Amino acid sequence: MKGPTILVADDDSSVRLVISQTLAQEGYHVRATNSVATLWKWIQSGEGDLLITDVYMPDKSIFDVMGDIRHERPELPIIVISGQSTVLTATMASDHGVYDYLPKPFDIDNLSDAVKRALQKRTVKGVAPSSRKAEKDEALPLIGRSTPMQNVYRVIARVMNTDLTVLIEGESGTGKDLCAKAIHDLGKRKDGPFVAVSLAALQKEQVEADLFGVSTESGVGKTGRVEEADGGTLYLDEVGDMPIEAQTRLLRFLQDGKFSPFGGGDVRQSDVRIIASTKHDLQTLVDQGGFREDLYYRLNVVSLKLPPLVDRKEDILELASAFLVRARREGLPEKQLDKSAFDLLSAYDWPGNVRELENLIRRVAALSPEPVITAREIEREMRPVAKKEQSAGEFEAEVEALLSRHFLARLSAIDGADGEIYSSVIEQVERPLIKLALAATRGNKVRAASILGLNRNTLRSKINGLRLSDTE
Repeated sequence: MKGPTILVADDDSSVRLVISQTLAQEGYHVRATNSVATLWKWIQSGEGDLLITDVYMPDKSIFDVMGDIRHERPELPIIVISGQSTVLTATMASDHGVYDYLPKPFDIDNLSDAVKRALQKRTVKGVAPSSRKAEKDEALPLIGRSTPMQNVYRVIARVMNTDLTVLIEGESGTGKDLCAKAIHDLGKRKDGPFVAVSLAALQKEQVEADLFGVSTESGVGKTGRVEEADGGTLYLDEVGDMPIEAQTRLLRFLQDGKFSPFGGGDVRQSDVRIIASTKHDLQTLVDQGGFREDLYYRLNVVSLKLPPLVDRKEDILELASAFLVRARREGLPEKQLDKSAFDLLSAYDWPGNVRELENLIRRVAALSPEPVITAREIEREMRPVAKKEQSAGEFEAEVEALLSRHFLARLSAIDGADGEIYSSVIEQVERPLIKLALAATRGNKVRAASILGLNRNTLRSKINGLRLSDTE
């Protein structure tokens, strides 16, 4: 006698054949189709102990009938497979209470194991779907269909409706902050606040006050980020830069959700979901004594590694096209990239990752006089990026030559200089540097302070002192 019946719905006949043969060899009875209409008849008649389905079928998307399937057969385990996967397909699958989500191409053994596990837990009722409007690709929080990004989407889909602490690891510019925001916006805490703390932009003595607030004798204090995030998500950006003292306070809070403002005061409680990110290898910092081991394990409940752009070059064309659309929506001229431009973009190694790519696309959209951008214009905008990769010795030699040309005469004066050379040089270097940082971050002072290694209040003071306010 045959075992449980598996319903398989997929537009690709070869996929249907492989799944059917594999599961039949394991003792399952399999019914396969490429029609949602046929599948719906089977569902209504009570057939099937488990459903394996692709998202897009010839007659319609499976999500168009997923609500009806859930209403008709709430106990039916569903495994979604998809070759057109984005972060939204993964999260929509999770919204509809599917048992598992596998991006194509998948390992048939992994699918077989998922079937076994799902049948063992088929008494668990499905989760009612929530309504979420479909978004266009250019508006997605994360862009790309490469295999490394599919792994990211799968983790997001699994953790977004939980309160598990997530540690996002990745190089600068890979989109760690976007990933954290996506987990919040697509999850069950989406109606609560999302409070981000850039730890790299805070000086050592400010971290605890910023996180937990400040209490004064008069009772008039400052509310901390932990309290602001109550009911939502607290995102700790670059947690590896947190000083040891603040790490101890954070660990205590993670243990029971309780904290006291900096300077004393009543014990308070805050219900927050913690998402942290780091460009550092925290395990190495633990080994070197720069990060508490117990805090590391508290934060690293779920690890999500964002791939560098060099490991997902197949996403570059999609990313570049999306960035051109965003640039147009922000008022820049409408532009397109020809094949030579795409080829050059794909050949580059992108040390600054997705952020570097977006900045380049914005520059060519703003500066190119032609509606179609060629490889020549891409190469011209890449040259300033290439120059930054020159050695420290070359940079120092160029600076020395520049200073000699402008200041050597005053420095060599017999009666001595006027005492303002140092401050004059610093101001003339500081002003364009801060302008560049603000331009690169599109006026985001917190991000600019983080990049420059300055405290954000210090940066604000310098912006005002250098009269840069009008240039932001």
